[in-house]
Amino acid sequence: MLLGYDAAETQHASQYSFLRNTTPLSKYNILPVMSHVLILRAPGTNADQETAYAFQLAGAKSVEILHINSVLEQHTILDRANILCIPGGFSFGDDIAAGKIFALKIKNHLADTFRRFCDAGKLILGICNGFQVLLKSGLLLEEDSGGSLATLTWNFPACCYIDRWVHLRTEKNNSVFLRGIESMYLPIAHAEGRFVFREDLTPPLQQFALRYDAGDNPNGSMLDVAGVCDISGRIFGMMPHPERCVDPTQHPNWTRKITSDSLKQHANGNGLAIFQNAVSYFQ
Repeated sequence: MLLGYDAAETQHASQYSFLRNTTPLSKYNILPVMSHVLILRAPGTNADQETAYAFQLAGAKSVEILHINSVLEQHTILDRANILCIPGGFSFGDDIAAGKIFALKIKNHLADTFRRFCDAGKLILGICNGFQVLLKSGLLLEEDSGGSLATLTWNFPACCYIDRWVHLRTEKNNSVFLRGIESMYLPIAHAEGRFVFREDLTPPLQQFALRYDAGDNPNGSMLDVAGVCDISGRIFGMMPHPERCVDPTQHPNWTRKITSDSLKQHANGNGLAIFQNAVSYFQ
């Protein structure tokens, strides 16, 4: 059975090449390979397979999908990876608030484990629901005596689920994931993506690494924030879905704007660079 899947899921998941090598490395008594990725899922996660494929396409030597319960049972399971990703979806049904229950599991039971993971020079990426998890767990912006510095809440003014493509730009930052990236065009799909921070604080602008283009803010995020990194630049969360644009044919206008010649020149979708930057960090 594939680690992190129940019996019903195993039969379905076995068809994907990136899920074949899921035997724990500790069984063979060998050290983790470089660019070994763990995709951490929970009930309601629905973008784990696409995210795993994106890492595989980016050149990761191994990719493994794990259920959060596996890490809760054995904290050291994270030691065999150097890239951890929490993908999009609706973890735990987004009960209470989007990503909140997942975040509480990390905050209450795995905070030290995640901190050691990052302090070891490893990378953490959160996409959409994963961004909500990282922010609400305090991993991206550490809490102070006044509580959380920021959160992600209901889109405004629509206050409903939004699914469309957006233009993005990067600000001056030290994020590993955004190296060499100035702009992107990626899809969003969320209802609680509006980034808000406490008004009594001076915004850490360098950490607000990814922004929606002026006039293309879909959810009312303060300062047009679409993605945030921690101080080290090795933890990054973003609302847009880079795993849904790793091939140019995933672009909504590719048949009209991409010719056969330009398709050869631009063989990758905008989102792939996010995953390539993570993988190449350890090469």
